[in-house]
This record gives sequence, C-alpha cells and structure tokens, in this order.
Amino acid sequence: MEDTARELNLRIAGMDCADCAAKLEGSIARLEGVRQCRVDFMTAGLRVSGPVDREQVVARVRALGYDVAEPGPVAAVEPAGGRWLRLVRQPRNVATLVGAGFILVAFGLRLISSGQAAEPGWLSPLLFGLGGLSGLWFPARAGWATLRSGQGLDMNVLMTVAALGAFAIGEYAEAATVIVLFSLGEALEGYTVDRARDSIRSLMHLAPTEATVVRECVDCQECQGRPLPDGSGLYRSGACPWCGAEEQRVAVETLRVGDRVIVKPGERIPMDGTVLRGRSAVNQAPITGESLPVEKLPASQVFAGSINGDGVLELEVTRLAADNTLSRLIYLVEQAQTQKNRAQRFVDRFARVYTPAVVGAAALAALLPPLAWGAPFLDTASEHGWLYRALTMLVIACPCALVIATPVTVVSGIAAAARRGVLIKGGTPLEALGRVRVVAFDKTGTLTQGQPQLMETACADACCASGNGAEAAADCQHCDDMLAVAAALERYSSHPLARAVTATAEQRALPRLAAEGVENLPGQGVRGRVGERQVVVGSHGLFHDERLHQSELCERLAAAEANGHTTLLVQDGGALRGYLAFSDPPRHTSRDMLAALRKAGVLRTVMLTGDNPGVAGSVADELGIDDVRAGLMPENKVDAVRNLLTTYGDQVAMVGDGVNDAPALAAATVGIAMGAGGTAQALETADVALMADDLLQLPAAIRLGRRVSRSVRFNIGFALAIKAVFLGAAVLGVATLWMAVFADMGASLLVTLNGMRLLRR
Repeated sequence: MEDTARELNLRIAGMDCADCAAKLEGSIARLEGVRQCRVDFMTAGLRVSGPVDREQVVARVRALGYDVAEPGPVAAVEPAGGRWLRLVRQPRNVATLVGAGFILVAFGLRLISSGQAAEPGWLSPLLFGLGGLSGLWFPARAGWATLRSGQGLDMNVLMTVAALGAFAIGEYAEAATVIVLFSLGEALEGYTVDRARDSIRSLMHLAPTEATVVRECVDCQECQGRPLPDGSGLYRSGACPWCGAEEQRVAVETLRVGDRVIVKPGERIPMDGTVLRGRSAVNQAPITGESLPVEKLPASQVFAGSINGDGVLELEVTRLAADNTLSRLIYLVEQAQTQKNRAQRFVDRFARVYTPAVVGAAALAALLPPLAWGAPFLDTASEHGWLYRALTMLVIACPCALVIATPVTVVSGIAAAARRGVLIKGGTPLEALGRVRVVAFDKTGTLTQGQPQLMETACADACCASGNGAEAAADCQHCDDMLAVAAALERYSSHPLARAVTATAEQRALPRLAAEGVENLPGQGVRGRVGERQVVVGSHGLFHDERLHQSELCERLAAAEANGHTTLLVQDGGALRGYLAFSDPPRHTSRDMLAALRKAGVLRTVMLTGDNPGVAGSVADELGIDDVRAGLMPENKVDAVRNLLTTYGDQVAMVGDGVNDAPALAAATVGIAMGAGGTAQALETADVALMADDLLQLPAAIRLGRRVSRSVRFNIGFALAIKAVFLGAAVLGVATLWMAVFADMGASLLVTLNGMRLLRR
C-alpha cells in the first residue's frame, strides 16, 4: 500500500514546447508501475504516482533529452543576464554553439577560396559534417528515445531525418545549418518560455521563508536546578519562570495556528493572521491588487505575502502555511494552467492529425512523382528534386508553433490578472470573459458597500409616528424592546442586515436576550423563540399583506422603502411589533465600473436581488443599471441567470459574494466572486475572484479576456498560415530547408512573444 501511494514531484529542465511535454508525459506513463503521470509545461513540473523507482523516471527523462531537479525551494526569478548564462551552459546548447563554430569556419573558407584552388575539396564538407554532427547529437538521441518509447514522431525525429537526408544527397551546408538553426531556435524558444514561467515564480516568492515568532522559554538548560519562586522544589522542565517569552527565527512551515509573530517595518507578512498589537499601513497589492496601503489596527486581518509599512505588528497566526491565502492563490493559478480552453483543445486535436498527415504526404511526394511521371528524385541543375522537397515538408511538419500558440498566451493573461488581484481559474473562464456581453450583479455587498446601517425604527403603536433614527436617543421604549428581541435572533445570522441590528443594539446598551431554536429562512429572514414567545424577523414578503393593509404602519413602511431603505419586520408572539429600516449606500466605484463595462463592450447590466423593488429600483436609478429583478430567492436568481442565457446565449457573467450566490454563479457562463481575499469558499466557488473587492478590476478583466482571445486567434491563424504557405512552397520546389527552419522556429518565437505581450499591460 505504501508503494502504490508513492508520489514523485520533479522539475524538468530544458522543456520548451507544449508538444515536448505531451511526448514526455506519454513516455513516462508507459513505464512499469506508473499509475498516473502529469507534466505541466508552463510550470515545468512533473508529477508521477505509483510504485515506480525515481531512478527509472529520471533515466527516461534524460534519455528524452531533458534534465531533472527536485522541487525543493522554488527557483528564484532570474535577471535576464543570469537566464542567458544558464541557457548557454546547457549541454545541448554548448554542442549547438560548437557546431555553429564549425559551420561558420566552413562558410568562411568557402568565401576566402571563392574562385581559387586554395581549399581542398574535402575540407568544407568535413567541417559541415562536424558541425552537423555536433548539433545533431542531442536531437537524434531524443528522437530515438521517443521512437523507442512508442510515442511516434516528434520534431526531433523529423529534424533528424531531414538533416540526414540532406547529408545523403550531398547538401552538406544546408544539412548542417538546418540542424544548428533548429537547436538555436529551440534554445531561444526555451528562453522566452522561461520568461513566461517567471511570472508564476514571482507569485511563489511573495512570502518569506522565515518568520520571527514569540515563544515561551521551555526546558531552559541555563535555569535547570534553580529553586522555583514558589518554593515547591527545583526547576527541571517546562515553561521557564525567569526567562519569559523570547523571539526566535523559524521556518514558516513550522508555524502553527495561534503562534505569535513579529513583523518589522518593511518585512513581508509570513502568514495569514490577526493583528494583536501595533499599527501600520500594509501594502496588499501583491495579493489583492489594491493600489494604496491599507491601515491595520488590532483585530485587523492580514494576508501572507503583503508588505508591512513603517510600524511593528504582532500577529496571531490564523492559518497554516499550506492553507493561507497566498498558498491557495498559487495553487489555483497552477491548477488554472492545466485547464485547456476550446482553442487549445482544437489545436491539440489538429496537431495529432497534422504531423502524421504531413509526414505521409512527404513520403508520397518523394516517391509518387518520380515513379508515376518520371520527375527527378534528386536535385538537378534547374530545380530541387522530389526527395529534397519531401525533406523540406518534414521540417514544416513540426507542430511546435501551433501547440505553443495558446498556452503561453493564456498563462500570460492569468499571471497579468493575478498581479492586479484578479484570480482567473483557467483558460476556459478567461476565454469566456472575452465573450461576456451581459453582466448580472447581486446588490448587497456587490454594488453596495455591504455594511448597512439602521436608519429608522418604527413600532406598531402610534407613539413614534415619525420613527426613530438609529443614532437618536431611544425615546420609544416599544422600539427598544423590538430591537432587543430582533437582535436576539440576528446574533445567529451572518447576513449584513443582521450585523447592523446587533451592532445598533449593542450601541444602545439594550438587554442581551437569549434565543432558542433559531432557524434561518433563506432569502427571507430568521425565526426562533425568545423566552416563551415565537419571534420572526424577516422581509416584507414573508408576512401576510392583509395584516398590514388596515394599519398606518403599512403606509410608513411603503414610504421608507420608497426612500431607498431596506426593511425588516418583527413579529413577536403572533403580533406585529414594527419594522427596522436600513440604508446600504452604493460603493463609490460602482458607477465608474458600470461606465467602464459599457466601454469594454458589455451591452446590458442586470441587478438580481432579494431586496424589495423600491430599494432595488432606487439603487439601480442612482447607478444606471439597465434591468432590475427584485424580491428574488436564491433559486429565483438561478432562474433569472438561465433566462439571460436563453436570451443572450453563452455570454452572461454573474457577480456575487461567492457563498450566498453560489448557485447563480455556477449557472452563469462566468461566475465572479467579490471579496475573495481570505475567503476559501469564494475562491473555490467562482471562476473568477476579485481579491480586493475592487469592482473596477471587473472591466479590466473583461478587456483582458478579449485581448487574450484576439491573441490566441491571431497566433493560431498565423501559425496555420505559415505552415500552409511553406507546404505549398515546398511542393513547388521554391522553399529550401533553411527557409523551412526559419519559418517554423520564427513562427514559434513570434507567437510566444505575442502571447507574452500581455505581461507588459
């Protein structure tokens, strides 16, 4: 059982193509004992599970032309100079440079001896041969290992066959140059892909590896044997009564929930926690994307990876290293790269057919014209023979530019969004963001601040016809009694309105009544017992309208709702006691966000809320929402989202809090959670999470999705066009091996660089 559960996690060096990752994954999966194998191209990670020896896996990886390193600490993000130096030192690239040196000398000799008889006829072919063999060694070895593992033809096999064929027909200069250019192109492609990987590594380096922890001195050797202060004997072990607490530098992985951590000015916060002492402005931009530092006081929450300002903070750790916000963020970004969008799935299917089809066409091109029509098999003085044309087609058959066109672009988009505090969980949600034309919003906590305040209390008696402001002196004893009863039930609810009720009751120092049997009524309110009385606190729609129609209270309630207030009614022992009116003002960024959405191409905005139509209409009018659907239960929100999908197609996004709106988020094309910083449920529920509650990042994310979609379409179209043009040129005898290599490697580099442009935005 222990062997079957074994798992190896390795890093692969030298993997610069998504097709290479697929071949590597397939080859290792065929090893005896491998239960599951996954190779992540963008993070260069290899995960193997099953009773298989590590040495066996490493041998197969190296036989395929790559190298292996234990994951250990995450490699630092290198400067450009260091990355170039590491690139040059790789064995394959050293051999390629040596080969390039032989080829340059051979071309130099040809140039010097042009028109003269100074150069022996065998010297240039020898130098080209040495240069070609030097550059061919690693591709040929990797291609042979691929064939032996049963993975079919890859680009190493195709390039090796093309180079050997060119040598066989006497095209020494072209054969040597082609294989060296191929290896140089692979090295440059690896360099650019490494730059994209750095965008992910930068996330992993946000948190420090060590922390300053405050711990009691335990089992103090210096004080052992001293008489205890209480005279009960000698000190032997346990907490030292003389030393007290002391600061220690420890590895972050050793911290436990409840540990006290000291964060000094300028240091990165090592763990999620709660501030115990101190005051400081904390830069949360690495986690939430917020542009300005956030003031942290005692009881404030802080995130691992954020940067402390000028003050000293003492924190209590609230999450383990593996569970903190930064760890979950990194995990979800890594997982996002394994999810392929529609374009990538199309390319994968196309590449599986394209390469064998072109190889088959090349074989036919080499044999059919010479056999059927007597066309020249070898080169003539006036044209390329059909064997040469077939070898050129083999070079064009490499699918590298196609398979790398999408993943680099998608990962660059995900990393660019993460830098702004927007977590996008994969290529599919990112692609879906680019299609969004309709956005539906929850109201409370999304378009509004989510911190409602009690503005008015009104009882059913005539003693407070004008109502009582929440901050005014409590002149009405009936209103105070009603508020105390409501607070007894609302203490068991986490709804923003419930928090406003309990906060006001505490401010007025009202009696803290006990409640029993409290039951939540989703989307409507709560009910339970206070003493021997059954109490219900809920929305207008929860109560029978007939009870209110004959009362002056009904008119006052309607007036409060017309003024944009949200109301809760309180029923105590079967009798209606009155109502509580709340105001939850819109976020100051909501109007600007909606304007930016329209500029980004969103055609319609919709509010889906459980609040009453008067309040919903007031907020919608203030912000400029196109459509309002009020009084909705959670299941009604799902129906509303489905209706929008029926009307507008697969172009609907839903924005909510990620917990209460989970069904509606799941029903939409893209579910977008607000307030995901530190909230595990929001991170897990939605396709997209706005880590800092910043609505202005929503139109930015939609624009990013559109740019990614355009870049992916351009990359795929460009790669296909290049392949088509050079396949036609090869058949016509116009294209050379040099041109084919330049086209293939050049296309790969161009689509990679085009995808990485997103990191600069």
